[in-house]
Amino acid sequence: MPLKLSLKPGERFVVNGAVLQNGDRRAVLLLQNKASILREKDIIQPEDANTPVRRIYFPIMMMYLDPPGASEFYDEFVLRMNEFMGVTRHTEILKECVSTSREVMAGEYYKALTRCRKLLTYEQGLLANVGTGLPDGGGED
Repeated sequence: MPLKLSLKPGERFVVNGAVLQNGDRRAVLLLQNKASILREKDIIQPEDANTPVRRIYFPIMMMYLDPPGASEFYDEFVLRMNEFMGVTRHTEILKECVSTSREVMAGEYYKALTRCRKLLTYEQGLLANVGTGLPDGGGED
């Protein structure tokens, strides 16, 4: 089953490590076989991996974009995930972390990225509350 990718004018994306950019009009691409593909909005540059969850997301993204080189990024993923899980007490978030780790271990990097985006949303909510004195939404101990 082909993957249908609708692109905005000028939108960049990566296919199997090659950075491509759409022209000045909307376009639709159909990928007929399996490929590693990410839209620009889902790509984090190394210098932007500057929060705990972004430091988890980045090595997963690299494993997805370069499966043969995945072992180079696996240890970084494990280190960052362990750090994050060590300071998180929110039960649902810990479950997401475990599921993300299982998907990485199974080589299901795209699924792991999708799940990690939930962690990014959680983290953004926490960071938005920093300095406001608001609780994080009630984690369980």
